Amino acid sequence: MSETVYNNDIFSFIILPLLIFLARIFDVSINTIRIIYVLGGRRLTATLLGFFESFIWLMAIRQIFEHLDNWLWYIAYPAGFACGILVGMLIEERIAYGKVIVRIITRKDTQTLQSFLIDQGFRFTVVNGIGAEGPEHVVFTVLERQQLDNLLVKLKEIIPSAFFTVEKVNRAAENNIETNTESKRNYWSWLKRSTS
Repeated sequence: MSETVYNNDIFSFIILPLLIFLARIFDVSINTIRIIYVLGGRRLTATLLGFFESFIWLMAIRQIFEHLDNWLWYIAYPAGFACGILVGMLIEERIAYGKVIVRIITRKDTQTLQSFLIDQGFRFTVVNGIGAEGPEHVVFTVLERQQLDNLLVKLKEIIPSAFFTVEKVNRAAENNIETNTESKRNYWSWLKRSTS
């Protein structure tokens, strides 16, 4: 009898809180990735991820309500949520999904940089401007996030003093062909057609 109680205590106070903790890590990580694919217009992938996210969440919350008297569950649940955010961000960095725009500002000559961008097949635009210290060159280029590290390493090698910014691109088109994501306007158009 005592052994059964001991085993039940281990299950209730160690195994189940740990499972809740892991479940929250999984479902919050999936939520982070799902949002990325929603913004990227990947409907099917986002829908499937949403299903698994909700399923895991329901299993976790069900166990919480069945064991409201176990205080460890109240720690495991938010701790798993917090860790899930961190894990989701790390996964998002590894996936490197989507496109980014890189703005490079420098007073140095950009011919070598331009040659590198041409060799890599990157579209770019160079604008001559005036800064606080005089004439400057501004180079704009849009590329896949997986290629960003390669560009930044080369930039540090060619123009180590260059100032640059990187921003996510939600939509990009070339020759009137959408190359990145679907716009919100497309969803509204579909909705209008469905209701008319």
